Amino acid sequence: MHILTKDYAVALTDWVEPIPSVVMFRDDHIHRPHETRLRPTHPLFENVLAAHRAAIAQGLPTYRDPYSGLAVFTAQLLANRGYCCESGCRHCPYVGVD
Repeated sequence: MHILTKDYAVALTDWVEPIPSVVMFRDDHIHRPHETRLRPTHPLFENVLAAHRAAIAQGLPTYRDPYSGLAVFTAQLLANRGYCCESGCRHCPYVGVD
């Protein structure tokens, strides 16, 4: 699978590995970003969540951010990676896990 972003293709299969046997996620990790990554008071909060839901429903690894226009990884893709890359991803499922 490849993502086309600004004329560059990134092979996702080159860096997305299966989830290890024991990985902890927040209960709402697929449906809602941690509040430190996207505040519920953000003016486009609902638009972002709708774009994210649509991408997951279609099995897409990214969606176009309605605010910035940039490609954003979905929580599903990040969860499938199996670890946090410490890059500040909006939908990182590892943020807020105790």
